[in-house]
Amino acid sequence: MHFRSVLRIIGILLMLFSAILLFPSLIAWIYSEPGVETFASAALITLLVGVAMFFAGASEGELRTRDGFMITVMFYFGIGLFGALPFYLSPEVNVGFTEAAFESFSGLTTTGATILTSIDNLPHAQLFYRHLLQWLGGMGIIVLAVAVLPMLGVGGMQLYRAESPGPVKDSKLKPRITETAKALWYIYLTLTISCATAYWFAGMSAFDAICHSFSTVAIGGFSTHDASMAFFDSVWIETVAIVFMVISGINFGLHFVVWNRRSLLPYFADLEVRLYLLALVGICFITVLVLGGEGTAATEHPIRDGIFQVVSIATTTGYTTANFSLWPSLLPILLLLAAFAGGCAGSTAGGIKMVRVLLLYLQGVRELRRLIHPNGIFPLKLGKLVVPNRVVESVWSFFSAYVIIFLLLVCILMGISEMDFITAFSAVGASLNNLGPGLGDVAENYASLTGPTQWLLMLAMVLGRLEIFTLLVVLTPTFWRH
Repeated sequence: MHFRSVLRIIGILLMLFSAILLFPSLIAWIYSEPGVETFASAALITLLVGVAMFFAGASEGELRTRDGFMITVMFYFGIGLFGALPFYLSPEVNVGFTEAAFESFSGLTTTGATILTSIDNLPHAQLFYRHLLQWLGGMGIIVLAVAVLPMLGVGGMQLYRAESPGPVKDSKLKPRITETAKALWYIYLTLTISCATAYWFAGMSAFDAICHSFSTVAIGGFSTHDASMAFFDSVWIETVAIVFMVISGINFGLHFVVWNRRSLLPYFADLEVRLYLLALVGICFITVLVLGGEGTAATEHPIRDGIFQVVSIATTTGYTTANFSLWPSLLPILLLLAAFAGGCAGSTAGGIKMVRVLLLYLQGVRELRRLIHPNGIFPLKLGKLVVPNRVVESVWSFFSAYVIIFLLLVCILMGISEMDFITAFSAVGASLNNLGPGLGDVAENYASLTGPTQWLLMLAMVLGRLEIFTLLVVLTPTFWRH
């Protein structure tokens, strides 16, 4: 592995991030609020470390795949820790480093879990920064960086393969990775601007519209208010959120195809998108039916709250208009399980991803047919395309690792704290799926958790964001052998 090249690139990325930290300083200056010094100090510390790493490293030739994995993992942990500095240094936020790191990792991984209370009283700069972290993490800071790094003489294909979500890591939308990254970011930026504009027309202030567009398109779920979307109490705002949450949960590569062809037909032809939309409609129907049967005991607006919460939780966004953890016992668990499936591969959503769920189902059907016809040959197909056995194996491997790690983390969490099973189950599930809100003691926020439990959940967030294997492969002895 080219360790000095990795060190040099991490230094470059930290220097880029230090420049990004100046934007919240500008917000503080515009609103004449405290925060200019806080973000400037955080930017200076990050810049100095980045410069030191840059000069300590060196260019050692073309990057290899393992270098890409190492850069991705190191940068996510590095940016999570340095991203905590503005929270830690701010007297207005007033938290310890563990809590600051939790907020930073939650933002970067688009989890949306928070340890902060009285969010309404935070300075505009801190509110903007929380959402900016989610927006950057939504599509992946690495994907943005590979559009810039080639200008510095650094190749990017390995980084994209390591960061890109979904079971198929080798596909490129355009021949060159820089063009791929740019295309994805153009789509991402267009969706963000469209979402912010729609929020503004629906009744949000310009600041709230920009911040919520960041967290909506990133499927992050941070809000500028403690009450989340319930603060606005607006059907139009909730409708805008639903539309853009659904769109952001669809493969961005498919958005690119639709944009190029100027046709919506690829959406309807894609089996994963059809399953994704069918699941949302089905769960919405069940939720509204159950809430309607409860009258006003669960919520005053069963249809409105039911549909919004299903889309928000199933896409792993995490906005709330009602405390769904208090709904009839079936619904909280149903919504949490929906988040386990998540959105489409290649989207900003978390979870296992719908295409994996579909492949697991098709593989199960194939095994049943093999039991009936032992000598039969049944290729696994997605539409008309035959799925290679290697892809099926990788899906099963991912699912197995996912389940084992999830159960292990739940057991460890209960072992190091006095947390009940429902709280531990939902906290790990919400972190690993990059969802945010959980059940029990973490239904509203994670402020009551101890330091060790917060660090454990931060690890779960990164595991979920990097889809487990990107992090696990770095921990294997084989990775470090020449």
